[in-house]
Amino acid sequence: MDYEGIVYRPPSEAGSFIIQVIIGCAHNRCTFCDMYKKKKFRMRSMEEIYADLKEAREVYGHVDRIFLADGDALVLPMDKLRGILLKIKSLFPECSRISSYAASGDVLAKSQDNMSELKTLGLKMLYMGVESGSDEILKKIKKGADSRQIIEAGKKIRNSGIKLSTTFISGIGGKKNWEQNAVESAKVINSMKPDYVGLLTLMVEDGTELSKDVESGKFELLNPREVMLETRELIKDIDIDNCIFRSNHASNYVALGGTLSQDRQKLLDIIDKILKGNYGYKSEEFRML
Repeated sequence: MDYEGIVYRPPSEAGSFIIQVIIGCAHNRCTFCDMYKKKKFRMRSMEEIYADLKEAREVYGHVDRIFLADGDALVLPMDKLRGILLKIKSLFPECSRISSYAASGDVLAKSQDNMSELKTLGLKMLYMGVESGSDEILKKIKKGADSRQIIEAGKKIRNSGIKLSTTFISGIGGKKNWEQNAVESAKVINSMKPDYVGLLTLMVEDGTELSKDVESGKFELLNPREVMLETRELIKDIDIDNCIFRSNHASNYVALGGTLSQDRQKLLDIIDKILKGNYGYKSEEFRML
């Protein structure tokens, strides 16, 4: 298999066979992200993709899960996605789940029938990096979509029967907009009703636009206590059922997990205990380890 550059995948895809169907990210303008800055976006040829799939069959044999990389595989046109999924079904009949990252714009470019067909062909999970529900923050971080578009895309995924896993970033609004980030993100979650919500904590990567704003003082980072206050506000306002909530990424100061809204009070009690005692935060040097 040929891999170009660093390959990223969601934590839950650790055991999946990862195949690059595109290189990089078609958008690649988010101010906080450096994941694909060293890659020039391109769609791989079907010949390259098929060759990798055939080699994986020979090398690995049995494959339960497959993740389509890089940043937004759904940018591929339907005929290519259909061909890839059919080839996977042919070579790996035992594969129980195919998944991918998905930008909201790519989802909106597909019809509801397209999305339902992708589900039928084996696409079972899509990961959407929402980051924030605030239109002001989304514009500042150059996400390329507003909250209305994100909600519409999320609903289209859910209506197709594909599982929707979303990620949000605590601290992405800075000190000025932490409450707005929490409140508006909860509104988006309540509207989309995703199956999974992952809450990361902002990490500033060298060389990004955001890092320059931090250095100049234009953007003020939240301290661990402020991150917890924002997290509390978010959880307090989420009002959906049977949504798996996780805030146990390496970037988080405190590991939290539960099912919303069933476990809301339990999570709030944990946060209140930490805020009251002002302890239990991961040291800065251990974040991302």
